[in-house]
Amino acid sequence: MFMTDINLANIHSLTDFQRNAKIFVGKLKETKEALVLTVNGKAEVVVQDAETYQNLLTRLEYAETVAGILKSMEEFNRGEGTPLSEAFANLRKKHGLSD
Repeated sequence: MFMTDINLANIHSLTDFQRNAKIFVGKLKETKEALVLTVNGKAEVVVQDAETYQNLLTRLEYAETVAGILKSMEEFNRGEGTPLSEAFANLRKKHGLSD
C-alpha cells in the first residue's frame, strides 16, 4: 500500500522517539508507516523502516523512468527525435565500431 497522507497518530517529538526508540522501531517494522518527528513542535524528520524506504526508492525510480520515456515519446512525436537506425549509426561512428 502506498500512502500519501501522514497518519496524525504517527507524529511524535524527537525526545519521545529517543526515549522509546526500541518501541518505535518495532512499530515501524510492524506497520510500515513512517513516523514524523518534531523539534519544538515543528516537523523536522521522517523515519521509516529500511524495507519501506527501499520500496519508496524503487517506486520513485520507476516513476522517473516512465516520465522520461513519456517525455521522449512526446519529443519524438514533435519530430525532435532521432530514428533508431540513425542513432545507432552515430554511436558506431563515434566509438569506431563497424556495422
